Order: sequence, then C-alpha cells, then structure tokens
Amino acid sequence: METQPRVGEEQNGGRVAQRSSVDVSIIMPVYNASRWLDQCLQGIHQQDFCGSMELSVFDDASTDDSMAVLEAWRDRLEARGVAVVVSGHKSAKPRGVGHSKNQAVAQSSGEFLCFQDSDDIMLPHRVRLQFESSLLHPKSLIGGRICRLPDGSTERYTRWINSLTPDQLQTQAFTSHGPTVVMPTWFCSRELFQKVGPFDEGGKGVPEDLLFFYQHLRQGGSLVRVNECLLVYRYHEEAATHSVTEETMWKLRLDFLQERVLSQWEHFTIWSAGKQGRKLFRSLSPSYQKKVRAFCDVDVKKITRGFYTYEESQERPKPRIPVLDFRDACGPFIVCVKLDMTGGVLEENLSSLHLKEGIDYYHFS
Repeated sequence: METQPRVGEEQNGGRVAQRSSVDVSIIMPVYNASRWLDQCLQGIHQQDFCGSMELSVFDDASTDDSMAVLEAWRDRLEARGVAVVVSGHKSAKPRGVGHSKNQAVAQSSGEFLCFQDSDDIMLPHRVRLQFESSLLHPKSLIGGRICRLPDGSTERYTRWINSLTPDQLQTQAFTSHGPTVVMPTWFCSRELFQKVGPFDEGGKGVPEDLLFFYQHLRQGGSLVRVNECLLVYRYHEEAATHSVTEETMWKLRLDFLQERVLSQWEHFTIWSAGKQGRKLFRSLSPSYQKKVRAFCDVDVKKITRGFYTYEESQERPKPRIPVLDFRDACGPFIVCVKLDMTGGVLEENLSSLHLKEGIDYYHFS
C-alpha cells in the first residue's frame, strides 16, 4: 500500500498534480537510510539558495526509522521555506531506485529537479550554483565535483569525476566508471527529465542512471559540470551501485560504443592486446569484428608474437589479428587500458602520436 503525499496536492491519473509550482524540487528516494538522514537533511536545510524549494521523498518500503527521522525534520525544513512532500509503500520488497525516483519526481512540482541520495550531503551552495547553471544551459544535465567520504576512498574514480574537461564529459562516456556527470550530483529541468525519462524501473542490478545518461546523449543532450565541490558523496558497501554487475555495465557500454562510434568508422585498432583488448574484440558484433585492423601494444612479447588468434571463432580459418607496436599502428583507436593506472605512460604515448580524443581515439576501459 502506498502512502499519500503530505503537502496540498491531488492525485490525477496516477500522478500527483500540484496546485502550485516551485523553483527547485529536491528528489530523494529513501530506503533504510536513518543512519545518514540527519546529515543529509541538515545539508538541505543549510542551502543558501534564495528561490523556492521543496523536498520530495519516496520511501521504498524502509524497515528502519527513516520516516521518523524525516518527520522530525519536517517543521525545521518548512520553517526554512522548504515544502516537504512524502509518500511511499509498505510492500514486502523494495521496488528499486528507478521506481522511487520516478515517484518522487511525479509528486513534485519544481521547474527544476535536484537529485539527492539519502546517504550523501549537499554543500550549502549546491542548489544555487546548479540552478544558475541550468538557467544558462537549459538543455543540459548539470553535475558537479564531489568530495568523498570516507576521505581517500575510490581515489581514481574521484579524481576522474573531478578532472574531466568539458569535452571529456562527452568523449569518456564509454568507460567503466559510468556517467561522466555523476548521478548523485544531477540537476536538470523538469522539461529535460520528461523528454528523456522516466528512469528504468527494473530494480536491483539495473543501472538506471547509465541508461538515462545514454538516452540523454542519444537525444543530443549536453553535459555541464559546475567546477566546485557540491556534494559529500558517501562510499559504503550497502550502496545500490554495488548491485550492478561488471558484465551488465560492459554490455551497455559496448552497445553504446558500437552505436555511437564504431558504426561511423570503416576500420579501427584496439589499443591493448591484453585481457581487456581481447575481451572487447570477442564481445563485438561480427560486423564490427571485421572492422578491427589490428591490436597495438607496448609489450614486446605480445608484439613479437605478431598475431592474436580468435580461437572461439566458428570461422575457418580462424581470424588472426595483427599485434603491432603502438608507434606503427594506424588509428582510429579504441583504448582498452585503464586510465590513471600506468603512471602517465599511456597518456604520454597517446600524446606522442598527436592524437585528438573524440576523433582519433576513445577510451573504453
């Protein structure tokens, strides 16, 4: 059974129609988050944004006292001018983050949507800076830099999120890191959300953020990052992201790479004859396998061996793909070497060939 929203609104065809609108709705799904909610709600309470805000919460069958914590904050938030809308359900099983976000959006009324995870802490300037950025870039998905909690956790990932250039927000959309504008910092217009969304409601194990992100890019949407830390992004083992398998992410990334990049190239070279490069080749659709001109590498043993034989192939003779020194290979390239893992050697090698990311090569690992 789903509980009803608590602020003046009425149900309309399964959606919630608000009687009045606000500037920004903070969209927050909640599932057993009581241990983090005080800090999360304190962050919302401390926003320095001068426009109108509401907090739209959907409780996904929490079994802890999350709703009691939220109710304890209601008066303080409303005194601050933040309207509070709460609904949820008490089914035996949670329905997933995608469902919860969709419900929270449906019952909200803001012209802009600020997505907030219940285990994270928004810094006081977040809503103001992202609202200002959205006015300048109404067709963009707006993100921000993050601080990690505990400090030092996922250092490579955090460095990647915070250091991408504006162009790389688009060109590095295929890596194993996922969306280049990280979901816990998303901010967008309601119009954009309605055009791209809703979120996939497949539940546990479905990367609803990556699916939405790719759909946004398919529709020609742009990406913008506010270059200040806007959020304390908490790392813990219970986070929903851990339920998404590497293979699920691999398939989605591969399909998007084939659709957006490889379909535009006549031939290409896979940078790395190692495990990741060979896996990419084996995973490609047959028509794209035929476009692979060669592998390239820095490993003398692999280069000396001369070929990679695709042993699993049903073709006879089995395909043998040349393995070349990277300096002798022809682009464009799909790079299957993880970023920030070679002490700068990969980046130096790419630079030595005077290649332009997004034209001559894309990162995939």
